[in-house]
Amino acid sequence: MKSVSFSKLAIAAAVVIVSGTALAQTKAPEPDYTLSYNVGAVSDYRFRGISQTSKKPAVQGGIDFAHKSGFYLGAWASNVKWVKDFNGATKGSYELDLYGGYKGEIAKDLTFDVGVITYRYPGNNSGAAGTPGAGAFSKADTNEYYGALTYGMFTAKYNRSAGDFLGNLHSSGSGYLDLSAAIDLGNGFSLTPHVGHQKVSNTSIANYTDYALTLSKDFGNGLSASVAAIGSNGKRAFYTNTFVSNTGKFIADDTLVLGVKYSF
Repeated sequence: MKSVSFSKLAIAAAVVIVSGTALAQTKAPEPDYTLSYNVGAVSDYRFRGISQTSKKPAVQGGIDFAHKSGFYLGAWASNVKWVKDFNGATKGSYELDLYGGYKGEIAKDLTFDVGVITYRYPGNNSGAAGTPGAGAFSKADTNEYYGALTYGMFTAKYNRSAGDFLGNLHSSGSGYLDLSAAIDLGNGFSLTPHVGHQKVSNTSIANYTDYALTLSKDFGNGLSASVAAIGSNGKRAFYTNTFVSNTGKFIADDTLVLGVKYSF
């Protein structure tokens, strides 16, 4: 039998090693879509600086579908109290958001996001006859369309309502401008400063500016936590829970909100 030289064996071994390394470095093909879920809790559910739970905790969760083309759909839910406490409804204890849109890249580090969102409060009877707020409000369900531009860490977003905004009569065309930044602090920490301005059509007393500074920590394996300092200049004459016992609660005040979230 012929003997095989050491040099030939070495060459063959090198070929095997290089081939194996090349295969290991080959990236898996990008999936056509991803489906993700999240559940969490906050000490106070704030929407654009305004408490949605009369300063009480909320349990929340959602599901998101994202296609590699940039198209996405999602749903998110939370318990709320404002429909009853603020609008004087007798029904409407949770919120269901349904949204969809499209994200894409305009240029290096510059992306856009456009879409629509509907805030639903199943079964709510805001403004209905026989309720404490009869005639003073419309149904709480609200539809908005939005557009956003992100450059690096900075994002500017604008939402505009199609129809009445959260039960405010004759408020179609209400708008919200949101400016924020996402600052990576390293070691799983991030800092998000934010300022926004809400304009409610035909109800100038409801207009206000809100601001927040959120510190988040990603612990890995889908678990994260946050603490947010939130405030606004919302007017006490408007943002007080009129239908709450005693004198009601001012729901646009400064506060500190703690949150925890698990994504999978």
